[in-house]
Amino acid sequence: MEDPESLGFEHMGLDHRLLQAVTDLGWSRPTLIQEKAIPLALEGKDLLARARTGSGKTAAYAIPMLQLLLDRKATGPAVEQSVRALVLVPTKELARQAQSMVQQLAAYCARDIRVANVSAAEDSASQRAVLMEKPDVVVGTPSRILNHLQQDNLKLRDSMELLVVDEADLLFSFGFEEELKSLLCHLPRIYQAFLMSATFNEDVQALKELVLHNPVTLKLQESQLPGPDQLQQFQVVCDTEEDKFLLLYALLKLSLIRGKSLLFVNTLERSYRLRLFLEQFSIPACVLNGELPLRSRASDPEAGVARGIDFHHVCAVLNFDLPPTSEAYIHRAGRTARANNPGIALTFVLPTEQSQLGKIEELLSGDSGTPVLLPYQFHMEEIEGFRYRCRDAMRSVTKQAIREARLKEIKEELLHSEKLKTYFEDNPRDLQLLRHDLPLHPAVVKPHLGNVPDYLVPPALRGLVHPHKKRKKPPTSKKAKKGKTQNPLRSFKHRGEKHRPTAAPS
Repeated sequence: MEDPESLGFEHMGLDHRLLQAVTDLGWSRPTLIQEKAIPLALEGKDLLARARTGSGKTAAYAIPMLQLLLDRKATGPAVEQSVRALVLVPTKELARQAQSMVQQLAAYCARDIRVANVSAAEDSASQRAVLMEKPDVVVGTPSRILNHLQQDNLKLRDSMELLVVDEADLLFSFGFEEELKSLLCHLPRIYQAFLMSATFNEDVQALKELVLHNPVTLKLQESQLPGPDQLQQFQVVCDTEEDKFLLLYALLKLSLIRGKSLLFVNTLERSYRLRLFLEQFSIPACVLNGELPLRSRASDPEAGVARGIDFHHVCAVLNFDLPPTSEAYIHRAGRTARANNPGIALTFVLPTEQSQLGKIEELLSGDSGTPVLLPYQFHMEEIEGFRYRCRDAMRSVTKQAIREARLKEIKEELLHSEKLKTYFEDNPRDLQLLRHDLPLHPAVVKPHLGNVPDYLVPPALRGLVHPHKKRKKPPTSKKAKKGKTQNPLRSFKHRGEKHRPTAAPS
């Protein structure tokens, strides 16, 4: 008899429709978390599973959930349509991802399995109509689910059989503790439950006590991040705050870091300062602003970005500010090197932050003690010629410029808000005043800073980089010129040339 610990998808007793969907997704074998969790879940066990970001843990709960629902509908007399599975996530973006994954896996049984995402607060009326149809699976944040339960749009006490709490370590930190406790009062006494998390912290232990019954704990012996062959991790010590801006400018302007990059800072004000700084050098950037709705930005604030949206083909993660915790580092670095793609994570460190860096290194090294964050070999003296440009740009990014940049985004959101559309139709004067308000000028951009003279390029890099050369624009048809060009910073779905991130030469 074959060892169940090494079973492939085809030997797990899954419905042929699920197997076909798995094949379409290109999954030849289950990941470690899927291999361990799916058989246990199909046996009816409660699960507490820790697996790193990008390890396939969404499918690890979605596949057995769908199999159990299909089994329920296939056996015995006709089963009354009702909500039998609830998936709780901490952000709207994660809800959208979870719904998408479940729908892809249910592609060949869409008539039998219906999935609803009720995480968007602005769609309450349409969600109420969807919930009246009693979808098999409901996905949402604790606050939105509780809201629907309190309004009797959703009833789970007599029907729910399976509860999934995804990204469990973020739920309490997002302030959902009270909502979650209130929500549990609306659930039946007996149900199967899965807790999925990237880390095991005190919040996860508290959730375990609340929702699990004699669970099987899967604390997989795998690194919480991909190995060095896939993810290169570096740290570079910058003597001053100015040195951080100088180094970032050099890395991006000299194309030492290539491809799509995510830059992490610790405050929203810092994110606007960094964006305006980069714009001084004609380096395109956008802020992932949690103050604005999804259509106006790319993701949620710190933790929402760190594990809130699945950016595709992110070549590099740059920790411009040192992550406040070791877990935050893992969440940030987990945004690159996904799905067997290579990636680089580079962390900027000030001398006063060495102790915090040591804690991060300790978590990453584990029992082996082998250093994971390698020194980034870069000689700051080689880019001293750029310092006056860096200072010039930093002086342009004033507090007033940052304030106006934020106001400009909010103004744009007001003008394009679907929720305010009716209001402006009834109050055209307000719309007119908003449109003709004094123009906002976040920061004066000096065109000459966008070009880098060859004499400023470090001698070791001359002939290898061409920072003054503009990217060739792809040929466009006359018809295409009439439409709006795609902005990859808004969609993050732009498919350009893929580059393997490269480290600077020694």
